[in-house]
Order: sequence, then structure tokens, then C-alpha cells
Amino acid sequence: MRARIYQPAKTAMQSGTAKTRGWVLEFAPASVREVDPLMGWTSSDDMQSQVRLRFKSKEAAVEYARDNGIEADVQEPKKRRANIRPGGYGENFATGRRGAWTH
Repeated sequence: MRARIYQPAKTAMQSGTAKTRGWVLEFAPASVREVDPLMGWTSSDDMQSQVRLRFKSKEAAVEYARDNGIEADVQEPKKRRANIRPGGYGENFATGRRGAWTH
């Protein structure tokens, strides 16, 4: 049974960092998904692919995997770029802006 341990990134719909501080243990699919010929639904006989365990720290996730005999690959999170422009979108409409703002 293989699994991966990772820290989820924020989605495109998030402006904050909710649900990105914890770590997730997710099992790799053991079998291929199949399409049902009658209904067209995608199905699989692998129940482990539906399991997603959440932990507060990477160490807790690794310890859980080790204690339960799960081979786990740890993926370190990519750090956010530090060169984000100060001011942001609102600076485009500031009264003290240098130069004219036009479309």
C-alpha cells in the first residue's frame, strides 16, 4: 500500500490560507478506474483511494504511516514567492500615483 504525505496548497478560489496548515496522507490508487457501460459513471473497486487522513504536523503523518506499515512518500510544500508587489490592485487607483492610469 503506497501513500503520499503532502501539505495542500490553497485553491484559486481562496484568498486566505485556510486548510493549508495541516498535512494530508492520501493513498495511491491500486486499480484502474472503469467506466460503467450503461450509466457512464466512473467506478473503482479500490476503497483506499477514497481515504484522506488529515494531521496537524508532518511528523504525526509520518509516524502514523510507519506505525501502520504504509510506504509513504513525503512531498515538501513549495514556498510562496516573496517578491509580491506591495500595494496590489488598489494602488492602480491611488491619488498619489505616479503617471496616469489608462485603459
